[in-house]
Amino acid sequence: MWDSTMTVMMLEGIRDTVYMTVVSTLFGYILGLPLGIALTLTDKNGLRQNRTIYRTLDMIINITRSVPFLILLIVVMPLTKLLVGKSYGSTATIVPLTLAAAPLIGRMVESSLKEVNRGVIEAAVSMGAKTKTIVFKVLIGEARTSLLVGVTIVLGTVLGYSAMAGVVGGGGLGDIAIRYGYYRYDTPVMLVTLVFIVAIVQLMQVVGTLLAKRMDHRNNE
Repeated sequence: MWDSTMTVMMLEGIRDTVYMTVVSTLFGYILGLPLGIALTLTDKNGLRQNRTIYRTLDMIINITRSVPFLILLIVVMPLTKLLVGKSYGSTATIVPLTLAAAPLIGRMVESSLKEVNRGVIEAAVSMGAKTKTIVFKVLIGEARTSLLVGVTIVLGTVLGYSAMAGVVGGGGLGDIAIRYGYYRYDTPVMLVTLVFIVAIVQLMQVVGTLLAKRMDHRNNE
């Protein structure tokens, strides 16, 4: 039966889900953005070509992205407990979520930066621009729309991972769906949590798409 207690629990679940998703994505970009930039710069057509570094980073990304999230969640439990003090709950789940998001973000950033017109980069180089300037003013500046779309995709992916974390008490809507919807065979609760998860993902996608369109310089010309 739906009552005030269930309402409070759902609101807390939404809060924890958004908290885990946003914070994990933020930390994921702190790790993944430099990784994507390094991949772009050290590739064969990059400004700082280095085959060894590129292959090493590429291999690390491919390996980490191949690990299913639930397995990663369990494997990093000792690290999570070391950093957070416990291996369950919404805050603890941020650790594996960040580690899962970082390689995805690195690959998406690399893809976005490589879409930048080569002529624009060569023009900046010919004018004597330093690598740091080219990265932040040219590459990221020109790829900002694609990067923002990537943020939207990452948010949706991380939110999906956070729901999986409910299997081991990760908190949020996923935890509610597992504890009440699955273990207690409460189908209505399962459906309601599903609706909330889908609604949050759709809201993030709508906001991300609107921001991407607003930042697209082609629409302002």
